[in-house]
Order: sequence, then structure tokens, then C-alpha cells
Amino acid sequence: MQLFYRELGQGQPLVVLHGLFGSCDNWLTVSKPLAEHFHVFLVDQRNHGRSPHANEHSYKTMSEDIVEFLAQQSIQKAHILGHSMGGKTAMHLALNFPELVDRLVVADIAPRYYSPHHQDVIAGFRTINLETLTSREEADKLMSKELPEIGVRQFLLKNLYRDEHSKFAWRMNLEGLVNQIENIGEESKGTPFTSPTLFIRGEQSRYIQEKDLPLINQLFPDNKLVTIPGAGHWVQAEKPKEFVDAVLEALC
Repeated sequence: MQLFYRELGQGQPLVVLHGLFGSCDNWLTVSKPLAEHFHVFLVDQRNHGRSPHANEHSYKTMSEDIVEFLAQQSIQKAHILGHSMGGKTAMHLALNFPELVDRLVVADIAPRYYSPHHQDVIAGFRTINLETLTSREEADKLMSKELPEIGVRQFLLKNLYRDEHSKFAWRMNLEGLVNQIENIGEESKGTPFTSPTLFIRGEQSRYIQEKDLPLINQLFPDNKLVTIPGAGHWVQAEKPKEFVDAVLEALC
């Protein structure tokens, strides 16, 4: 699969993987200070952004996509950074293709299984009829019935665009993702990854809990956990400086 990506900077390769319903464009701001130290590749995972749509959406296929991407870029080994779903992809890659991963950074997700919990987001998307939609403002108003947080709506509505016929469409494969939403919470499995690994969590997020530490220690024995005060799940967007500082300390 030919994944869409953006690149900036020079040096050792750093591949960045976004979360569910996101895209590489969400990382443009954070990537600029990282690009002062690394050759940064911001990748749209399958069924997201400008990358191809596919029937299967699992961490096996997404990690295999990254294996293929690294080969296409003639990258023998890279640092891998992933947030949420992207963190799951990154962990699967490290646990199953460790020879390709130098150091690993996982943002606000643990290797355990998560039950489906995106029903409100899916309901928000369902409020929008693309055939009759006339404006982004209308889309936001419709979505607000299910999602009162304006920041969440703004993030999700970045997926909305006008196609070549000037009709509204979703960049992501919404139906494909909804049909395989159970796979998003899949437990990370494989051979323990023994190279340095940084886990970053937001203080106000519940995605990485104390109960997750034994499994983290088992699968990633050389790990460090950093908690960023005042941040929630979107830790890189809410506290970008603190996030970048933690990443650079781990990778440089």
C-alpha cells in the first residue's frame, strides 16, 4: 500500500503515526521542533487522511503497511512515535518487527485491550448527511448534538472536504472504520521489545493506568513513563512543548 506522507527535517528517521480519525496534518505543528533533530515522516495510516482505503483495518495490517513504507523509503531502522491508535500500531511494529525500530515513543495508550468506546463520535458523524450538507458550520451544528466539546468537533471535522465535484466527503473511510471498530482496542502482542521505550500519558487521561504497568513492563522492559500535568488524551496538542521536550529527551 502506498501511504500518503509528509516529510521535513534531516537526520535519523522518525516516523510519526496519528490516532483514530486523525491524519498526519494533526502533527504539523509538533513536528517542526522535532525536525530540528530528525528526518520526520508524518504518515497517514490506511483508511485515514489521503492514504488508500481498504477493507481490513487491524494492527497487523497497519504495522505491515509501515514495514512496506520503510522499505519504500529505503529506511533500515527508525524511531517510531505513535499516539493512541498510532501508538498501538507502533507497539505492534516493535513487538513483531524489532529489527526495524530503534527507539519507541507511545503517547497515551497502553498495550492492553480496550473495549469499543467511540460510540459518541460515531453518533456525531451519523448526524451529518453529506448529500444535503451545505457548509462546515452546518456540520458543526449537527455534530454538536452528540459532541458538545468544540475542540473534539474541530478535530473530527478536519476530515471533511469537498471532492472534485465540490460535494462534501470524508477523507477517512468512515464506514470501514465503523465496521471494524472492535479492532481499534486490540491487545498488543509479540516478542518483548528490549530497546528503549518511552510512554507519555496525560495526567487527566485514563488511557494509561497504574494497572497497565505490569503488562508494559513485561512487553517493554526498558521503558520510562512520563506523565504531563494538565494534559488529557491529546497530550501532544494540549501541551506541545512539554510533549516535545519529553520526546527529545528520550530520543536524543
